[in-house]
Amino acid sequence: MRESIAGVFQDKAVLITGGTGSLGKTLTRRLLAGTYGLPRRIVVFSRDEAKQHFMRVAYSTVKYPTDEVIYDNFRRLLTFRIGDVRDYASLCGALHDVDIIINAAALKQVPSCEYFVHEACLTNITGAANIVRAIEENRLPVETVVGVTTDKACLPVNAMGMTKALQERMFISGNISCPGTRFICTRYGNVLASRGSVIPLFHEQLAAGGPVTITTPEMTRFLLPLSHAVTTIATALKLGYAGETFIPKIPAARITDVARALIGERPVETKVIGIRPGEKIHELMISPEEGFRAYDRGDFYAVAPMLPELQRWESAPPRGGAYGSNDSVMTYEETEALLRQYKLMPGDERTDGDEEVLS
Repeated sequence: MRESIAGVFQDKAVLITGGTGSLGKTLTRRLLAGTYGLPRRIVVFSRDEAKQHFMRVAYSTVKYPTDEVIYDNFRRLLTFRIGDVRDYASLCGALHDVDIIINAAALKQVPSCEYFVHEACLTNITGAANIVRAIEENRLPVETVVGVTTDKACLPVNAMGMTKALQERMFISGNISCPGTRFICTRYGNVLASRGSVIPLFHEQLAAGGPVTITTPEMTRFLLPLSHAVTTIATALKLGYAGETFIPKIPAARITDVARALIGERPVETKVIGIRPGEKIHELMISPEEGFRAYDRGDFYAVAPMLPELQRWESAPPRGGAYGSNDSVMTYEETEALLRQYKLMPGDERTDGDEEVLS
């Protein structure tokens, strides 16, 4: 699979909205390293000038041998631009001479979106609508837009999921209003060690001496490394047809096992605090209805669009059912091994360039 996506960004101008978030930072680093082909230009578009400053500082020193190439490409290729997907004018100014847009801008904390629903709508829905509108009204020759979405958009039960579900629909319908641009989505669950996710929270609680808080003992989650999230985007760019939503096949674990592995032999207690507002017990990546238009793409599933104008004939049968985190759960030993593999145990020193996401 890596060979088939090796040159997907080669000589492309790439704009990353929300580029100072966990995913945006990891994607930027992979692009600067030329992992999937070296772009001719990279634009990090976000409204947080402090995070942009910290990204500049991070690339100003050489920590590892591979950093020399990344540092050189950083100076030549990377541009920071202050702006907000909510602001149509500032977005329009950033989209000229862009080949690929990765929309990673989002309000993604479930409780925050429950309390500030209007704000979630502005970023997650209006932001996506502004991208489609800018391409359509200005007749911009954007090749592909990738909407980065979430499992919570699948049969949503919370405001965050509802807004991201509408974002998916916004981009899928964009294929009709902007026929010269391909709109696709990537959907995945809990990204390991991303800002605001459970593992950094557990690390903080362990550093404070506990307790480690569990919302409910039954909870399961898919566990996706940040590097795999980037691979999902690159694969969707290479293999995705207009309107498809790409979903990685990834392992799932009980959150109690994650906590147990991180605690280890430490004399730290766990405390059950109850479900947070809008939180699901199990993640759902493909709904039962979507299962009948979800097709196997090797390490991924591709959910075909429901719009008849975008449907295409498939030779293989669809999955035919839902895909949830409680379908097949790793053992405790497998969960611990996965955390060790990605150097996510307390005290691990990460050397893959993504260590900043734990801060």
